[in-house]
Amino acid sequence: MIETPVVVKHEEALDGRPIALLVQEASQYASKIFIQVNGKKINAKSIMGMMSLSLTDGEKLTVVTEGEDEQKAAEGIKTFLCKQ
Repeated sequence: MIETPVVVKHEEALDGRPIALLVQEASQYASKIFIQVNGKKINAKSIMGMMSLSLTDGEKLTVVTEGEDEQKAAEGIKTFLCKQ
């Protein structure tokens, strides 16, 4: 299991389309991927769960990955959340 701290740096507001793209990114990996923020732990492959987070630019969170490609998954999600 890998826990990767991330500060969201995304030029677009993380709502509808960007969240759908984030879920699509997470779904490419075999590993389990969770986003931990404000005491919540949400499956990054769940569109409804991710929408409930209402992530904003500058928000601090932790990406938790577990599985055969956990390192690649952690890097992919961090890269997505840090687009500028």
